Amino acid sequence: MAEALQEARAAAARGEVPVGCVVVRGTEVVARASNRTLADRDPTAHAELLAIRQATAALGSERLNDCDLYVTLEPCAMCAAAVSFARLRRLYYGAGDPKGGAVDNGVRFFASPSCHHRPEVYGGIGESEAGTLLKEFFAARR
Repeated sequence: MAEALQEARAAAARGEVPVGCVVVRGTEVVARASNRTLADRDPTAHAELLAIRQATAALGSERLNDCDLYVTLEPCAMCAAAVSFARLRRLYYGAGDPKGGAVDNGVRFFASPSCHHRPEVYGGIGESEAGTLLKEFFAARR
């Protein structure tokens, strides 16, 4: 999670919402990304999607069954679906997101009967630092 938090800080420095993500296989980080929705002018350029794309390209497979994803904020519905479609083994996330999260909040995507793959989910990893990054980012914009 420390590396995902580093990515989140880099996003904040660029003026992006501070969300960072890494995909890990064993002890190796195979992909890393942070939000780029503003820079790319792309509403789908969330850290999770960018990291999943990098990981599938690096590993030469659309399936990441032996990989884990670490992200600083609870994934939204779009990102939760991508985690499921990529068949990631485990999802670790930092801060919960009562408004936009879709794992333990909102639609609870992995509990849906239409969800075909459910990763193991561990929330609250690095929650304090991830939450502080987000709060400070948005407080500075108000």
